[in-house]
Amino acid sequence: MNDGPHSLPGAMRGRFDRLGVLISGLCMVHCVAGLFLIGVLGLGGGVLLNPAIHRFGLVAAFIVGMFTIGAGALRHGHRLPLALGTTGLALMAAAIASEHGTGEALLTICGVLLVASAHIVNMRRTC
Repeated sequence: MNDGPHSLPGAMRGRFDRLGVLISGLCMVHCVAGLFLIGVLGLGGGVLLNPAIHRFGLVAAFIVGMFTIGAGALRHGHRLPLALGTTGLALMAAAIASEHGTGEALLTICGVLLVASAHIVNMRRTC
């Protein structure tokens, strides 16, 4: 019996890729809303800039990405989703290690765009 993540039915893998895109989108909304609320309105700094939110987001993105993108790469053999996802997660990790501000937001936004792109390419390659 094959119990690895690549043995899941295609519909299940697709759901997890969609979940990855959703998490990436929520992360981007968080970054843009945070910049807007803090920069323009001066609100929400304590909540939106809480490092725990960023760490949780990175862990969630890493788990879902590793599960779906990694399993997809093993199944279909295409390395593009793996390269995009790994680069995106590295940018997100660099954002956590940097000071809060515009640079952190840009690293995070670029990272989530790459991770979301990896999930989309993975879905297209798997189907």
